[in-house]
Amino acid sequence: MNLPKITTGLAVILLAASCSGEGTRPAGFAPGEFREWAEIPPMGWNSWDCYGPTVTEDEVRANADYMAANLKQYGWEYIVVDIRWFVENDKAGGYNQTDPVYVVDEWGRYQPAVNRFPSAAGGKGFTDLAEYVHGLGLKFGIHIMRGVPKAAVERQLPVKGAGGVTADQIYSTEMQCEWLRDNYTVVAGVPGAQEYYDSLFDMYASWGVDFIKIDDISRPYHKDEIEMVRLAIDRCGRPIVLSLSPGQTPVGEADHVADHANMWRMVDDVWDLWRDVVHLLDVAQEWYPYIRPGAWPDCDMIPLGRISIRGERGEDRMTRLTRDEQYSLMTLFTIFRSPLMFGGDLPSNDEFTLSLLTNREVLRMHREGTEVRQLFQKEGTVAITSRNGKSGEIYLALFNTAEEEDAAVTVDLADLGIDGSASAVELWSGEEKGPVTGRFSVSLAPHASRLYKFAVD
Repeated sequence: MNLPKITTGLAVILLAASCSGEGTRPAGFAPGEFREWAEIPPMGWNSWDCYGPTVTEDEVRANADYMAANLKQYGWEYIVVDIRWFVENDKAGGYNQTDPVYVVDEWGRYQPAVNRFPSAAGGKGFTDLAEYVHGLGLKFGIHIMRGVPKAAVERQLPVKGAGGVTADQIYSTEMQCEWLRDNYTVVAGVPGAQEYYDSLFDMYASWGVDFIKIDDISRPYHKDEIEMVRLAIDRCGRPIVLSLSPGQTPVGEADHVADHANMWRMVDDVWDLWRDVVHLLDVAQEWYPYIRPGAWPDCDMIPLGRISIRGERGEDRMTRLTRDEQYSLMTLFTIFRSPLMFGGDLPSNDEFTLSLLTNREVLRMHREGTEVRQLFQKEGTVAITSRNGKSGEIYLALFNTAEEEDAAVTVDLADLGIDGSASAVELWSGEEKGPVTGRFSVSLAPHASRLYKFAVD
């Protein structure tokens, strides 16, 4: 039996590695094949907004059960365990960085804390939890931090498959995460560096992981470690969708990030504040040209429903966004074709929150939209359009970001590619307008929006 050992202020529980799927490396995947794993923007649930770093297995299973019963039929499929699932004694509202009890295996790889994830006992990792999620017809994901654990470095634990190289030979303190000090940078090119990432993703593949959100990698942009992660996934033999976090990902790296990840954050964390929605509208202006199947600019999690039960920001609450603001947030996320990762506790949903996640026409636009572009952003008003790649229908999202005054928002139909008359329907309310010719105009209250589908008459 391995007992806890204190090393320079870090409590570490060592577990023997027991991952049945590890061993001989498969041939892997062809370059670029990963885009086929997320041809439409991923949709799912993430534990961060409601449970911070303290989510438990029972809470994950409850959210998976809700998704299977209420959302799967609409395309929602990922269940993602967010940050620090490997810490036994983390705290609500932040991180325990004073005396964290980390759980690592003999190869310096984090393992789920058994006091929070009982099915991980016996070195099984997330295997049983992933099997439960898969049994519901859903997919399973986890959050990880860039780099190698400090605990592994300080214990000089061996890197699996690296011929005797130890963790203290592959790390650097340069560019260490500023806000969470669990890990060190892995130095690309040194013996054992790629092998360390390979060993991680071999283990995740053996657990049945379908989705990885990797943090502290996109801002600042850690190109070398992104490339090591991409190679490790391609070698591991399992399709694992890759999400990079947090933003603001530099637009100058747009081609590189699209060549290595399925989704990447445009901004830092989005919370239930109107200013965060306005900021997203501003930042999104640079990213419209880079929306493409399999590689998605990401607006972050959806802070709706019941959030911050044990979260980072504020008290346990239903979202502070008004109903108009919630429609505006969902309208932006869906027409922009952002991945949709709901952050609230799903079993706590009210009927209104559920309605925002199950509008078939809105989700059809999100799934089938093409040629997403902004028409204008001026004087507190925004117009965004896209086209349904299958039916040819035209979508139009209109926003009033002003704080106090109503705004008339007008669009020339010619700018939508409509020559002649068209009928329109507002997708959230079902209200019909038409026939419309020449110009289309609506009046919007502050923070309100409308989302229309046009069919040419």
